[in-house]
Amino acid sequence: MNRHEFASYIEDFYGIKYDCPFEDELDAWCFRHPDNKKWFALVMKIKKRKLGIESDEYIDVVNMKCAPEIMDDLWHEIGVFPAYHMNKKHWLTLALDGTCSDETLQFVANISYDLTRKKIKKNK
Repeated sequence: MNRHEFASYIEDFYGIKYDCPFEDELDAWCFRHPDNKKWFALVMKIKKRKLGIESDEYIDVVNMKCAPEIMDDLWHEIGVFPAYHMNKKHWLTLALDGTCSDETLQFVANISYDLTRKKIKKNK
């Protein structure tokens, strides 16, 4: 899945379009919840070196939130990295160059969406 296919998945599945949160040095697209404005996915273009890959080529990636107990199972997946520029205990970076499987991208997107959505307060 590339960045455009990922954006189409998010729009089709959640009905959410991206916005551009930065003055685009990273060519960044942010997907936010409409009610609380929290990000659940941040697509950007970074140098592979930022992921520990010995290359100055650029790669499209997406940062998404993930439950720490699930992250351990995802580390062995191709195209999954410790989060770039985010809390590595709660966020992952996934490659959008075809190396990370579509199933893994969709699975983590669903988790990230749920973890960042508005919480319903229970009455006491």
